[in-house]
Amino acid sequence: MRFQTWLLGAASVLAMAGIANAETTLTIATVNNGDMVRMQKLTDDFTKANPDIKLNWVTLEENVLRQKVTTDIATKGGQYDVLTIGTYEVPIWAKNGWLVALDKLGADYDVDDLLPAIRNGISADGKLYAAPFYGESSMVMYRKDLMEKAGLKMPDAPTWDFIADAARKMTDRKEGINGVCLRGKAGWGENMAFLTATANSFGARWFDEKWTPQFDQPEWKKTLEFYVKLMKDAGPDGASSNGFNENLALFQQGKCGMWIDATVAASFVSDPKASKVADKVGYALAPDNGLGKRANWLWAWNLAIPAGSKKIDAAEKFVSWATSKHYTELVASKEGWANVPPGTRKSLYANADYQKAAPFAKMTLDSINAADPTKPTVKPVPYVGVQFVAIPEFQGIGTAVGQQFSAALAGKETVDAALKAAQTATEREMKKGGYIK
Repeated sequence: MRFQTWLLGAASVLAMAGIANAETTLTIATVNNGDMVRMQKLTDDFTKANPDIKLNWVTLEENVLRQKVTTDIATKGGQYDVLTIGTYEVPIWAKNGWLVALDKLGADYDVDDLLPAIRNGISADGKLYAAPFYGESSMVMYRKDLMEKAGLKMPDAPTWDFIADAARKMTDRKEGINGVCLRGKAGWGENMAFLTATANSFGARWFDEKWTPQFDQPEWKKTLEFYVKLMKDAGPDGASSNGFNENLALFQQGKCGMWIDATVAASFVSDPKASKVADKVGYALAPDNGLGKRANWLWAWNLAIPAGSKKIDAAEKFVSWATSKHYTELVASKEGWANVPPGTRKSLYANADYQKAAPFAKMTLDSINAADPTKPTVKPVPYVGVQFVAIPEFQGIGTAVGQQFSAALAGKETVDAALKAAQTATEREMKKGGYIK
């Protein structure tokens, strides 16, 4: 009897030791953007401090990530412990009870240091439901040498007319140089992010105050005609397949005179290790049409934890590490200040080392601060969001419309046909959602 008791006691001690030394594996779903790829290379810093936590990365292309993560969280699949999601998803998913409120990020995390525009977009009822890895607006990145060769000088705040004229003058098909590279790949967060922001500056809007779709209005026709013609005259071949990463590669290879896209790209186009034109890049605000709205958006890629996760403590440790001031300093020590994740913290933009290393810093901050999700358009609208509409139906609607506009860019259908199809599809979904009769 005593021997059995001893055996039971020994087994209990061993089991306790096993529990104490148990390794927690976090599966992290993330996007294949440069800053996220860089983070994966630096995670030894985290695992050394947390030897009981192992990281399993699932790195996906933007459209695929959105689809898989949305399906998993909506069905409570439990496939991921940390999610990379955007400003669009956070408030909607928090309202649905799908995300964990992040109130244990640590005493030194300094939530108040987060830029108000970014923090507000990932909060609900005063609580943070995601931590921003990087924040962005959009701006013009351009080749100063090609601009000079064309006999032009880029204004700090250009108009769309100037951009169109410059793009055509900078195009040199024999040399393989496209005057402008813009997103064409279908997706609510790919071509529609760019086109919605552009449409805002043309006076267009997704819906009027009564939620009636507006693709049958002249402002949208003007936007899409301008875009398709500009890309035909001065854009790259196969542009309807190009998203953020494809255009980044083209610009780095010296094949774009201008690229209008996320401010986060600035560090990659000016990095001499990756970009052939690093010493020739200039920056300007996103264009406008003199109507009071620029084509600049507001976005953040954030790390969030799904509700019901059995690994919340470990996940919160990782989220805190990856979005902390410490991580910023780690990247600066390894890669230089110009390459730290931008657009999330006030302290970064007050940092003299960063200001010196990043000539795009002020332009990025000004662009983020200028974007107003509560008043994104020239005319009044019932929705919040600059380059997206913050309603659950938008993912499906935005992607369907993006497919039509990508087809118009590819020459598979006319601008009028694409707009008509967009209007019909959007009306159908808005009726189904109960927004309109």
